[in-house]
Amino acid sequence: MNPYSPHKKHALALAMALGLGALGGAQAQTPWPNKPLRLLVAGPAGGTADALARLLADGLQHGLGQPVIVESKPGASGAIAIQELKAKGRDGYTFLVIQEGTVTESPLAYKVSYDPFKDLKPLAQLTRTGLVLVANKSVPITNLQQLIAYGKAQKDGLDFASYSAGLKGHTSGMQLGQLAQLNMRHVGYKGSPPALVDLMGGHVPLMFDGLTTSLPLIKAGKITPIAVVYPTRLAELPNVPTFTELGYPQMAKAGWFAVWSHPDAPPAVQQKLRDAAMAHFRQAPVLAQIRTMGMEPPLPLTPAEMTADLQDGAAKQAALLKSINYQPE
Repeated sequence: MNPYSPHKKHALALAMALGLGALGGAQAQTPWPNKPLRLLVAGPAGGTADALARLLADGLQHGLGQPVIVESKPGASGAIAIQELKAKGRDGYTFLVIQEGTVTESPLAYKVSYDPFKDLKPLAQLTRTGLVLVANKSVPITNLQQLIAYGKAQKDGLDFASYSAGLKGHTSGMQLGQLAQLNMRHVGYKGSPPALVDLMGGHVPLMFDGLTTSLPLIKAGKITPIAVVYPTRLAELPNVPTFTELGYPQMAKAGWFAVWSHPDAPPAVQQKLRDAAMAHFRQAPVLAQIRTMGMEPPLPLTPAEMTADLQDGAAKQAALLKSINYQPE
């Protein structure tokens, strides 16, 4: 019988199809992850988000058994990193480390190319954090009462530095001006380090800054902490009161960093990544390390709970921006 007869050809084609189908099924069932993961950072190398991403990468690598590559993609208020996640994150191998303000603040302050509630999904908190109001050592200010008295005595207003027009570092100063009836004048900088240099040099008296960059200078006695923008006192600054304690509960804002995924990444992958991240950030050595950075331990919030917090934060920030007549850039 001819081995290449139509019947033989049909049988051979059928066998090949079944074989390929079985192979495809085996590939589909390959455990995740089976190749390196990517952690995008919407900030510069050496920054807070980068440091947290590297801490997370170490835990994921040990917990999931695959290399984790941290990639810094700063610029455009986080939009560059988010666009990369949108383009590459559906397969569950690309994730993002950013602060919640990228969702609750940046889209309100700038024209962005992403929808914060459609293009991103928070998986697990990594840390919680707040701002601290700090003063130049040469200014006669050691507490908020003195600051208010000093500010009202300045006929031309009271300058304060920030590196984030339209974001918390800026709007906290404007909000304090409203609540305490002070003429607060914003002085913008391109980053926290140059603003802190001018603060220490006496070129600007005040600044709302993240604790990660301010804490070393506070501990060295180079700048004076006045109050923290956070619901409770911070562990690394136990003697510095909150604005709530001082009569300004409207300024009790809590920020947080998280690891985020593309919403369309496989649900099982999202859950596995979340579990690995939470397990790593519950370990005592990791908690000790984030405290030395001036941050607080994460809360075990679900993605739905984090999303609700984001929606609440965005609504409050929108109201604050409206009250100070801020126009998006």
